Amino acid sequence: MMNAPIRLNALARCLFDLLAAAALALASAAAMAGNQQYEPLAASVRAALYHAVSDAMPPMRLSGNIETQLVWLLDMSRRLEKRIPNRDYRVELLTSIHYEATRAGLDPQLVLGLVQVESNFRKYAVSKAGARGYMQVMPFWVKLIGREDDNLFHMHTNLRYGCTILRHYLDIEKGDLYRALGRYNGSLGRPEYPNLVRKAWESNWAWTMPQFTANEDNPEPAVASVR
Repeated sequence: MMNAPIRLNALARCLFDLLAAAALALASAAAMAGNQQYEPLAASVRAALYHAVSDAMPPMRLSGNIETQLVWLLDMSRRLEKRIPNRDYRVELLTSIHYEATRAGLDPQLVLGLVQVESNFRKYAVSKAGARGYMQVMPFWVKLIGREDDNLFHMHTNLRYGCTILRHYLDIEKGDLYRALGRYNGSLGRPEYPNLVRKAWESNWAWTMPQFTANEDNPEPAVASVR
């Protein structure tokens, strides 16, 4: 019986250590959430950004060659299935990411990596700084651009803003992705965030069109359905 308090104390210390580690992990994750810095914009830049986010929202289709993009959608859907089990919702999100990234002149796989780091594909994610949604867009942007009624938790709106903002930062930095990602996260000049996005992009979402080899029995490759 004398050993019981010792065992209980050891268990309590173990639980405390686990809780402390979990709290540290949550704090670290929150620190990586988007925290774009407010910067006054010239009227011409504000007008350009307003126009960029004001176009009609995307139709439910992919951009570019339809056969290539259907193969892309099938592959990305399989990769995202564990995070988003609902097929229809997953396909809608991937279609929107591809459309908005392509529209902004961004690599869709880069945007997938950024969304993974920023929100882990959680639609209603909110950072400690107040950034919202998939791409963790700071609320000041809707006022700065002049569209105060826009809802940053709306899927297409959030992706439209996030891709437009990253494109804006890339233009400021003359195509330097490292610095543009630093601006996006509010950590310009520090390597942690750009390296996280690049690792997520290259490890989980890198993609090239697979090569199909026809055989005598089936000269045409079958078109697989999106799972």
